[in-house]
Amino acid sequence: MATYSCNQCGMSVNASCGACDAPLVNGMLDLDDGTSVQISECPNEHGKIKSPLCCGQDMTCSVS
Repeated sequence: MATYSCNQCGMSVNASCGACDAPLVNGMLDLDDGTSVQISECPNEHGKIKSPLCCGQDMTCSVS
């Protein structure tokens, strides 16, 4: 399951799909401008989300 953590305060969040309750898997999304953003996506293709925010910055998650 994707577990995002805040590097500033230590808050963490586990993520699962609202449609099928499957644990989200970590990944990267390459944008047209050449940059990449960390995402979590449903393994059953229900969609993907960008990392959540905490303390005004993106929370991080290990990408395997």
